[in-house]
Amino acid sequence: MRTFRADLHVHTVLSPCAEVEMIPPLIVQEALDRRIDIIAVSDHNASANVWAVQKAAQGSGLTVLPGMEVQSREEVHLLCLFASLSDLELWQRQIDSSLPDELNSAEHFGEQYLVDERGEYVRSEPRLLLTCVEFSIEEILERVAALGGLVIPAHVDRATFGLLPTLGFLADWWNFPALEISRHITPQILREKFPSARGHPLVQNGDVHRLDEFLGATLFRMEAPTLAEIRQALKGIGRRQIELKISDNRQPK
Repeated sequence: MRTFRADLHVHTVLSPCAEVEMIPPLIVQEALDRRIDIIAVSDHNASANVWAVQKAAQGSGLTVLPGMEVQSREEVHLLCLFASLSDLELWQRQIDSSLPDELNSAEHFGEQYLVDERGEYVRSEPRLLLTCVEFSIEEILERVAALGGLVIPAHVDRATFGLLPTLGFLADWWNFPALEISRHITPQILREKFPSARGHPLVQNGDVHRLDEFLGATLFRMEAPTLAEIRQALKGIGRRQIELKISDNRQPK
């Protein structure tokens, strides 16, 4: 067993709301400088830059999990994490079929860049990514589970796209393995403000759109930096556990 510092919500320049500095080599170096062991690349309804960040991280000691931030039909953001790039690619095909056939307005939303492991421009994504897919929360849970993935509601406390303010409730039948809180709230305040969140494991990620937003506030005590181990840590299986270091979430560079 060892402790892994994680930030499971990291955007690249494929997300139109991310800064141009969010390219693979800079993402990897910033995570290493902040002593982060695991990140998950989670662009909006897209995954084409995951492989580039993984390649940039090869040999560095940083684990890059495949992920995506999906906007459900209810306008709720959900982190979808997968064990392998091939699983994520299968999920991307489903997302592609559920996205509306609309073009991105770069002037309004921002550019959507695909890059290589060096951060060099490959092409732009023409489809609008900052939008809802056709799938409901229940459908996303079922489809991701069928691929062996995990679904964690993103920034559940946030007024925009956060599950609790958007819907006003947390259904028991969703059975989320954890809830993600934003950098702007503590577990205690969350549970006071939203009693339905009590009893759920919490993670806190940076929702990183620029390099200075990395947190590394979530600590996993587990055997290896894998999705399977994270799943067990969230359940507290075999002495695995999760801990939030709220006051120690900014590491010196």
